[in-house]
Amino acid sequence: MKKNIFFLCISLLLCACNKGNNPSNSADQVQIQIEKETLAIVIHAGAGTILKENISDSMELAYKTVLEKSVRSGYEILENGGTSLDAVETSIRILEDSPLFNAGKGAVFTNAGTNELDASIMEGKTKNAGAVAGVTTVKNPITLARAVMEQSEHVMMARKGAETFAKEVGLTLVDPEYFYTESRMKALKRAQHRDSASKTSYYDPFAKDEKFGTVGCVALDKSGNIAAGTSTGGMTNKRWGRIGDSPIIGAGTYANNSTCGISATGWGEFFIRGVIAYDISAMMEYAGLSLQEAANKVIHEKLPEMGGDGGIIGIDQKGNIATVFNTSGMFRASIDKTGTLSIELYSEDQ
Repeated sequence: MKKNIFFLCISLLLCACNKGNNPSNSADQVQIQIEKETLAIVIHAGAGTILKENISDSMELAYKTVLEKSVRSGYEILENGGTSLDAVETSIRILEDSPLFNAGKGAVFTNAGTNELDASIMEGKTKNAGAVAGVTTVKNPITLARAVMEQSEHVMMARKGAETFAKEVGLTLVDPEYFYTESRMKALKRAQHRDSASKTSYYDPFAKDEKFGTVGCVALDKSGNIAAGTSTGGMTNKRWGRIGDSPIIGAGTYANNSTCGISATGWGEFFIRGVIAYDISAMMEYAGLSLQEAANKVIHEKLPEMGGDGGIIGIDQKGNIATVFNTSGMFRASIDKTGTLSIELYSEDQ
């Protein structure tokens, strides 16, 4: 009897060892680990009439250099185990600090010759979010949006109140002159000249092309958390305290771990009316569409039906990336779940 029990124990031990040494079992464990640590990041810096024939080689290089710096900086945070929120904020700050894009330092001018900045950020685990609108002295609006999310009970703050909060939480404030760039002032004067010459309303169809450069980022970290953020100076020659979609959660920015993260760029009024960022997530959740399918449906069908143009960047819970736009170009860069870097400015047919 004792011998039988002894041999039974030995047999069970050998089976357990063999199972542990089973190559397929080890492969399964490795696959589970890889899936758990999938990471990806994608950025945009505006969509619109972006034509290769209108951009010199030197300017193209300048754009791509900043885009690469931004996306690589965010990806490095993810590789080192950092959060998607940290990656999104870092990537967008780099774009905000560049005069090339319509956010932060490169923000466009209002009709009154001022710079009014908007931003938002959202994380997909708890769906917490923060946003700011119409700030004029905050160096990095995306950082203020995150502070609103993490250091207040609110989701959105605007204008002087948001700036007071920024000062209270110790963020970097600058003189409004910091945001002045000659190229943006020339764009304002062109827009005002058009208005004066044509005596048209604020929504001159040509004026909408002065909105290029809104920036955004979406990231997926090793813990499976998605974050998205967007920052902008709005529309050139805007009046009356106009605010677009960038600081509106669900319109310009949205994140949900179970579906995707989205950052949008384009003619903001239509993105607000279509709740574009959330609509893509909702179509994935309720209709079972993939990120690419949902984005194509919204950007190529639903948005144009309203008369809107622009694009989105997105990442789903599996690390798949989508960059979809219905304009001639969109500044964009990504590092996908295989670690492959991509930097593009134009549509595929250019």
